[in-house]
Amino acid sequence: MEPAASGSPRPDIAPTSPSMSAPPSRYESQKRRDWNTFLQYLRNHKPPLTLTRCSGAHVLEFLKYLDQFGKTKVHVDTCPFFGQPDPPSSCSCPHKQAWGSLDALIGRLRAAYEENGGRPDSNPFAARAVRIYLREVKESQAKARGIPYEKKKRKRQPTVTTVRLDVDLTSGVVEDGSHGDSTAVSGAVLPLG
Repeated sequence: MEPAASGSPRPDIAPTSPSMSAPPSRYESQKRRDWNTFLQYLRNHKPPLTLTRCSGAHVLEFLKYLDQFGKTKVHVDTCPFFGQPDPPSSCSCPHKQAWGSLDALIGRLRAAYEENGGRPDSNPFAARAVRIYLREVKESQAKARGIPYEKKKRKRQPTVTTVRLDVDLTSGVVEDGSHGDSTAVSGAVLPLG
């Protein structure tokens, strides 16, 4: 150990190694799991598919395959509870993946595809058919469950107009700095500072 400037020994600083780096975020971990699940799906596909041959149609097959593991009850249009957000009893309607889960999944897989060497212009997760499918799932689930998905309106910041006034306290004249106009001030109390 080398002595520090004050004469006391300096503690050894351990070098950082790749294995000691911070653990991946929850998002990164989920993205890796989703990517591995999709690659497993491609290997198990009949006939097996390579990533380079994967298209938007294969992504749709994958999303429909995932419905069997869904936990969201989606009422069919012949169900007496169709369109009711809180049905009074249970029914035999199927469980499916919720639209929000599918939308988030596609976002993670779209990013993972490009991070793993895929070209953005050939990304099957960004295919038009996938976007249309997600929109249809969103609308059908909203109708079936009686829960409207309304697009959140962005709050616009109120427009604030700032006008600079130059006040000559000796003459009582106020000058609008933007137009050069002058107005006489009589009896008005203007705060200083």
